[in-house]
Amino acid sequence: MTSVIELEAADLAAMLCSRVCHDLINPVGAIGNGLEVLADPSQSEMADFAKELIENSTRQARAKLEFARLAFGASSTQGTDIDTREAERVAQLLMAGEKADLEWKIEPVLLPKNKVKLLLNMLLIVIGGVPRGGTVTVELTGESTNPGLTVSATGPKTLVPDAVPGLISGAPSEGSVDARGIQPFYTGLLARISNMGVNIGIDGDILRFTADPLPTTID
Repeated sequence: MTSVIELEAADLAAMLCSRVCHDLINPVGAIGNGLEVLADPSQSEMADFAKELIENSTRQARAKLEFARLAFGASSTQGTDIDTREAERVAQLLMAGEKADLEWKIEPVLLPKNKVKLLLNMLLIVIGGVPRGGTVTVELTGESTNPGLTVSATGPKTLVPDAVPGLISGAPSEGSVDARGIQPFYTGLLARISNMGVNIGIDGDILRFTADPLPTTID
């Protein structure tokens, strides 16, 4: 059995920071380009376009930052539980800039912080599995006291993103993890911390990513 890769805390933090920076570089760069156009008198005819670019890019950057704060960071939430309404809020913000639509079928409930992080990271992976758009559905399953998580998607083309299963398992085929693969690796880490077993695959034309509670072992 292939052993799970263990990352030093500093390496994990550095790669997650790189992931966040990668997500923000395009909208922040677009804001800078728009400001340059507004500051150039010779491009006054482009002012309306530049303002629209700045508004859209600012909205996109804010959505990515708020999502990352909850999905990767400590967030400002007090205690060890997170209200699923906050998770839905940041998910809706993020999905407003994606091709796919979001169906959030979770009623307001408090969930352990790491389980909410796991759910949001599962959502990120599934978004990558519908490159042509479609519908992404988020649900809780099983017992209300210790629910499972399901994120599924339908669309013109559904796929399991390259290398994701191995990264989620903690044992990628390449034998190492870099900043490009850190997000699915982190997803698997959250699942293990939460004592959840995960599975991702195509069922017919549906991409389905599940996380179910594992039996509690007694030493």
